[in-house]
Amino acid sequence: MLKVDLNCDMGESFALYQMGNDKEMMPYITSANIACGYHAGDPRIMSETIELAKKHEVGIGAHPSFPDLMGFGRRYMTATPEEIRDYVLYQTGALKEFAAYHEVKLQHCKPHGALYMMAMEDEKIAKAILEGLSKVNPDLIVFALNHSAVVEVGKQMGIRVAKEAYSDREHTRTGSIVLTRGTTETPDLDQLANRAVRMVKERKVITHDGEDADLTAQTICIHGDTPGAPLLAKKINEELKKNDIAITSINDILS
Repeated sequence: MLKVDLNCDMGESFALYQMGNDKEMMPYITSANIACGYHAGDPRIMSETIELAKKHEVGIGAHPSFPDLMGFGRRYMTATPEEIRDYVLYQTGALKEFAAYHEVKLQHCKPHGALYMMAMEDEKIAKAILEGLSKVNPDLIVFALNHSAVVEVGKQMGIRVAKEAYSDREHTRTGSIVLTRGTTETPDLDQLANRAVRMVKERKVITHDGEDADLTAQTICIHGDTPGAPLLAKKINEELKKNDIAITSINDILS
């Protein structure tokens, strides 16, 4: 049977500001990428989100970024590999301790925004991220785009990498995605759910410019701040199950 992990960026509220639909999304996913304070989130939100994920038996992952609260981590920044390593070590290490407090283990890491995108093209950045993670726990799984430098560097370093695709973002022919600052348009749920199914069954996706591209979808992201996100997550779950695709943890898929 085909299998896929469903992930969502979570814990992105901050103090009095609310972001996403964490409570509504959690029943439909298997991996939660939790913000660690640099682009969103704060200590209380981190702790609450881990507690919620534990309740739903959802795998917990760090979602580290550049230190960019004002730009939500989506602005490209200049930093040395050593600085990037330490950003990742700092954020992931903090989340690991919150997880320990709640008696759960950190499962994975998915870099956020500009850091995630830059690591696709730059092996030095990819290596810096992976070095930081290896100091926290060398057994952590790292989420990365198809053809990302993270995939190749991860192989060299012996770190497990899960290839990620997106249900609600446009892909490019190179395996990347079109990075946006969100959308206010309500998506076509049927279209996006069928796209998710095709990514798993056929390993293909229609790109933003209408081309058919190959990709591997071991984990699929559903953003919690997409309009109608809980309905989209529910629809994707239904369509995957109709097509005999098991929704399971990334550990199960990579084992």
